[in-house]
Amino acid sequence: MSKAKILIAGGGIGGMASAIALLQRGFDVEVFEQSDQVREFGAGIQISPNGNRVLDVLGVFSTLKELSCNAASKEIRLWNTGQTWTLFDLGGESVRKFGYPYLTVFRPDLLRVLADEVRRRSPECIHVGSKVQNIEDTGHGVVLTLADGRSFHGDAVIGADGVHSRVRQVLFGVDEVQFSGMVAWRTLIPMDALPERFNRSVAVNWIGPGGHVVHYPVQGGRMMNFVGTLEGATWPGPPYRADATREECAAAFSGWHEDVLAMIAHAPSVTRWALCGRRFLDTWTRGRATLLGDACHPTLPFLAQGAVHTLEDAVVLSRCLEKHGIADGLGRYDALRRPRTYQMMRGAADNTSRFHNEALRTEASAQAFVDREWQAQAISDRYDWLFSYRADAVEV
Repeated sequence: MSKAKILIAGGGIGGMASAIALLQRGFDVEVFEQSDQVREFGAGIQISPNGNRVLDVLGVFSTLKELSCNAASKEIRLWNTGQTWTLFDLGGESVRKFGYPYLTVFRPDLLRVLADEVRRRSPECIHVGSKVQNIEDTGHGVVLTLADGRSFHGDAVIGADGVHSRVRQVLFGVDEVQFSGMVAWRTLIPMDALPERFNRSVAVNWIGPGGHVVHYPVQGGRMMNFVGTLEGATWPGPPYRADATREECAAAFSGWHEDVLAMIAHAPSVTRWALCGRRFLDTWTRGRATLLGDACHPTLPFLAQGAVHTLEDAVVLSRCLEKHGIADGLGRYDALRRPRTYQMMRGAADNTSRFHNEALRTEASAQAFVDREWQAQAISDRYDWLFSYRADAVEV
């Protein structure tokens, strides 16, 4: 089994993490990315201790840590008054409790570090400009066909091709993307353009009726990542990303605290993203093909676990294939990962009511709400099971 060939559709975070984990275990790997280069859109992501453990297993944690920010704490602030509650320590306490820190990361940096490690291990295995069109299971292998007609043979296929996954469609038929009714406004702001009070290594979550704003530093503190999410939106259909203006964003967050509006005012550009999902699947695996990451568990970003769970998928899948072979390994991976990721997705959806609750409209009702929903035990119940997971040690 050490020389089985695994074909990976998608050259994003999940595809690259899977390639590293499989190459570490002696598998042959080929990665197919439809874009003409390996690149990542978006700005910042949060990598909790369970994700940083995986990055360490993949051999890239130290490199990425130098490019990122080690968040000292996480705090919530009230949307209009700025009242602040510190939720938990993300620095030394995170390392003590979970073994790894909590990083805020520039998404393209993460992908670049992963892709560099793939190329170091297998310089020719990444194929760009290679859009997957079809997969055929021959019973003893798979044939992956690209849109340009080229075909590649392997022992298994991993669909790591995102929320609009072609592999998912081939395996399970067409199912429509489900728009959540929420839109995220995203921007990346040079830190030196902002007042000095913003220059803190803290992950901040502004909560309010019908929306919330998250911001934190990335790229060693040189940039501020800003994401503001509002309910009650409409979206005409694909594409699910559109350019916007500072003025439009400021109007959308009219009435919010001056700090929120100050960040928007200094934004060099703004984009709007429709937050979308997919229905839950009863299985991710069919024959010699399986799904990974957003292809099978796209989540609302309200637990900051989407990329982290994709990284976990990669290591658990590689371990299952190494131990059990292709058929049994894919089945074992499916059985292990689906319950955990679907629990995470439900938890992220549940956080919508905590971030957007009508009780947050006034300071008096907000205090009672925070005292109930964000007290220490409630926070521990929501996060400890996520942060303590060890993808490298879970029984496969």
